[in-house]
Amino acid sequence: MEIRRALPQDIRELLHRLKMKSKYAVLLVFIISLVIIEKENNFISRVSDKLKQSPQALAEANSTEVSPAPAKNGSLASLQELDAAFSQLRSHLYNITLQLAGDGDPGPRRHVLLMATTRTGSSFVGEFFNQQGSIFYLFEPLWHVEKTVTFLPGGASAVGSALVYRDVLKQLLLCDLYILENFISPVPEGHLTPFLFRRGSSHSLCEEPVCTPSTKKVFEKYYCKNRRCGPLNITLAAEACRRKQHVALKTVRIRQLEFLQPLVEDPRLDLRIIQLVRDPRAVLASRMVAFSGKYETWKKWASEGEAPLREEEVQRLRGNCESIRVSAELGLRRPGWLRGRYMLVRYEDVARAPLQKAREMFRFAGLPLTQQVEEWIGKNTQAPHDGNGVYSTCKNSSEQFDKWRFSMPFKLAQVVQDACAPAMQLFGYKLASSPAALANRSFSLLEEAQPAWVT
Repeated sequence: MEIRRALPQDIRELLHRLKMKSKYAVLLVFIISLVIIEKENNFISRVSDKLKQSPQALAEANSTEVSPAPAKNGSLASLQELDAAFSQLRSHLYNITLQLAGDGDPGPRRHVLLMATTRTGSSFVGEFFNQQGSIFYLFEPLWHVEKTVTFLPGGASAVGSALVYRDVLKQLLLCDLYILENFISPVPEGHLTPFLFRRGSSHSLCEEPVCTPSTKKVFEKYYCKNRRCGPLNITLAAEACRRKQHVALKTVRIRQLEFLQPLVEDPRLDLRIIQLVRDPRAVLASRMVAFSGKYETWKKWASEGEAPLREEEVQRLRGNCESIRVSAELGLRRPGWLRGRYMLVRYEDVARAPLQKAREMFRFAGLPLTQQVEEWIGKNTQAPHDGNGVYSTCKNSSEQFDKWRFSMPFKLAQVVQDACAPAMQLFGYKLASSPAALANRSFSLLEEAQPAWVT
């Protein structure tokens, strides 16, 4: 029999482990040391606690006579010193382990999907990830897909669109940005395009080396905000994506959570899904301002009552609320494929405590929250006035999140409440029973968030 086969199984496993790279071996040793020290420390603590009991209690426990206790117990003092020494050593080894893990290996590559609908605060929340330097962040890349799929001959069914969105999303998370060339119009030439939707909302697309020298006489519909860049070089963008440690993407074009199961189960991805929701009354109020032309009927009915509110408008609102609710219920049920990979967040909670919710989201995603992110949150959530434009991410969030309730006609709120009652109940949004209740700021329209939402 060979010597290798003669070796016990545990020895062979040990030899195999010793072949690991040195940084992982050192890390493993420290972790094992922590476990051993923890066990020893627990044992010593139990002994120390036992010795700390009064002589009378010890005697009763052992059914022996009590002898006078010495004024100073030398053994107890020694154990206490040893206990303290072990605690210090454990803390020291733990800190070294964290340093080794951070310096030697930045950790697994994470993929984060911020899943929302229009006017739910997703641009604002997406900035949390955009401000983190190690994250390659994309802002609404599926916009191009929607424009193409929507106008295909004969249109496309909701299921068909969802499947297209999912497949493109997978490629983008894998840094295959060339997939967008099939949907960008005009078609990019030589992998160059000045027409990527809202390019300036992604720091990763506006920093070197992706930001190339600007070209004269080239019209850029979507340009970088803080510097002049030439047309987007998709090859350079894909390379930058691969260099970044993590990838995050924000989209309002995916509604059905169940369609994302193949992405969650793809071994090439470590996907975490954050579903952002907002009070549907606030969403409608915001859409009536941002997309004024599309909501002309709503505005006339709410202000004048002249034009009747068409039933298909209400049905569309109800359908939107139901699709959001169905996805959230699936996520909160935590099926096996989604366990530990789904988080439900209310925009109102983010607005009231942005830094706290940012920490919760980053912890869920397994990402470090950097000082740069914290500074951005502090600067952009305590502004004296809201920023210009319907897509601004600069606002006094704690004061602005329920501003809508003081200008929305009560009959409009009633329509939303009737159409979206199941979703509002699930997400903890209270119904207003009267105009006075709707406009009374002392009456909170929010139930407390459920613990399941933030873990």
